[in-house]
Amino acid sequence: MGMIGGGKNAFIGAVHRIAANMDGLIELVCGAFSSTPDNARESGKALFLPDDRIYLSYEEMLDKESRLPADKKMDFVVIVTPNHLHFAPAMLALEKGFHVVLDKPMTFSLDEAKQLQKKVEDTGLLLCLTHTYSGYPLVKQARQMIKDGTFGKIRKVYVEYPQGWLSRLSEKDGSKQAEWRTDPKRSGKSGAMGDIGTHAAHLAEYISGLKISQLCADLSIMVPGRALDDDGNVLLRFDNGATGVLFASQVAAGEENPLKIRIYGELGGIEWAQQEPNTLLVKWLDQPTQVYRAGMGYLSAVAKHNTRTPGGHPEGYLEAFANLYRNFAITLMARIDGTTPPKEALDFPSVEDGIRGMAFIDNLIRSNESKEKWTTFTI
Repeated sequence: MGMIGGGKNAFIGAVHRIAANMDGLIELVCGAFSSTPDNARESGKALFLPDDRIYLSYEEMLDKESRLPADKKMDFVVIVTPNHLHFAPAMLALEKGFHVVLDKPMTFSLDEAKQLQKKVEDTGLLLCLTHTYSGYPLVKQARQMIKDGTFGKIRKVYVEYPQGWLSRLSEKDGSKQAEWRTDPKRSGKSGAMGDIGTHAAHLAEYISGLKISQLCADLSIMVPGRALDDDGNVLLRFDNGATGVLFASQVAAGEENPLKIRIYGELGGIEWAQQEPNTLLVKWLDQPTQVYRAGMGYLSAVAKHNTRTPGGHPEGYLEAFANLYRNFAITLMARIDGTTPPKEALDFPSVEDGIRGMAFIDNLIRSNESKEKWTTFTI
């Protein structure tokens, strides 16, 4: 793989590299790590890349890599830049014939997302969107149980994602992560909802197997002087008639990253929490609650496929991230070899998930600005 962004002192770039390297299937061979030349060079050298594979711009990297022999050039590119810098390098990569792994939200706007979707369809190349939380083994287990009809028809979805790190005006105090995430020119139309609300919405649809059909949103800016929403509450309706509630906040002072989801059907339901990811509560109408644990033999095939260690050996955020990379890599290698990948490997977020994420943001904004109670979810 090659990487765009993610140079020295960039948090998410290191996470991607660790995750990609975890299973020994992917090698970092080149990168354009920063728009600052010195930082780009230093970052590449720190990663032991040869000088001729350290590039000073993504345009240079994609052009030169595309000219290398097939056994030398990168197979895919990872884009780990702020939101406003996703679209251009992703489009150029696809035009040059490279598969793409892209951070979420997929683009700066829904229009860009639609253009990217068309390019993916036209080229037939792969695009993986790193909705990390869909990579956890017990998220896979919950999804499979609902898909199997274990709980009957799904009726209710609750998903919450509170953080507290933006409880102060941190973007004015030198926090680079806060600066771009709260800047409409770099982050997009939405702050907290675009950053973490999209994770919550994706998880709700991914596990339930349902699609949001209507929503009613109330977004707020709680910290004076901030330009984008830092808190929001959303009522949901799904395409099977189920209802739900989603809230996302980055001003829940004292909270770390307690993403949590509960889904209920006619016969029972599930509860999963990101800060205790190796446990899945399975609740029944007329039986005691069951506790499912990662790494155990009673789990589904798809959960086992996404598990690396025996029961009692915790797997977390990095392993979930790595599951996306492993599934993507297995799928890509099968394509290169002209074989069929196992169905479990096809399970990673794609350009369609990216489109729905960007549409979620647009529909939220439209609902928040409307006097009508319900807004029909449109793409």
